[in-house]
Amino acid sequence: MRPALQATTLTLVAGIADAVGYLTMGGIFAANMTGNTVLAGIALAQGDYGHALYQFAALAAFVVGAVLSHFLLRLTARPTAGLLAEAVLIAGIGFLPIQPELQAMIVAAAMGLQASAITQFGGVSISTVVITSTLARIADSLLDRFRPVDAKSERSAALNLHLLPLSWAGYLAGAFAGTLMIAILPWPLLAAAVLLLLMLVFCSGDTTEPKSQS
Repeated sequence: MRPALQATTLTLVAGIADAVGYLTMGGIFAANMTGNTVLAGIALAQGDYGHALYQFAALAAFVVGAVLSHFLLRLTARPTAGLLAEAVLIAGIGFLPIQPELQAMIVAAAMGLQASAITQFGGVSISTVVITSTLARIADSLLDRFRPVDAKSERSAALNLHLLPLSWAGYLAGAFAGTLMIAILPWPLLAAAVLLLLMLVFCSGDTTEPKSQS
């Protein structure tokens, strides 16, 4: 798949999912499990054990999705199956008469599918469901680009600085778009599912890069 398009689309989807989950599903980040871990700790400290349990349930759902995605990756050696399953989940639950809390668990599982499906984009390792490490690697790459230790590190930094900022911008744009779509669409995550499917169709002839097994 085209690395820049793929990485940006996936972070866009994650940003939409996080915004929709946090604003409409009881304060759950669908993709950002660091945020849910922090919120679980805060809830425990405040004695809000019900909300802490809710956060832990989202963490568990994410792990289940990631395990399923890794299993599909072992079977097919391609990320397509996991990403298709993600698209089906986030599109389908909008048409089911279920509570927002259950919707949040399904979306978290879908983000787990995405997280484990693919992490390599044109030779660059990127997590599409969290951007903290992305920002740290942008900082590292800036130094390596302008003060390289050798030619290899300079080339690697140049590639990183092409893809990593795009993935960060995709996440930001997704959160922005997801927030706006809440007011105008009955199920904003349907738009995210459409983006996923369009990406898979557009990039179907390209060689995909599965998750690194290192």
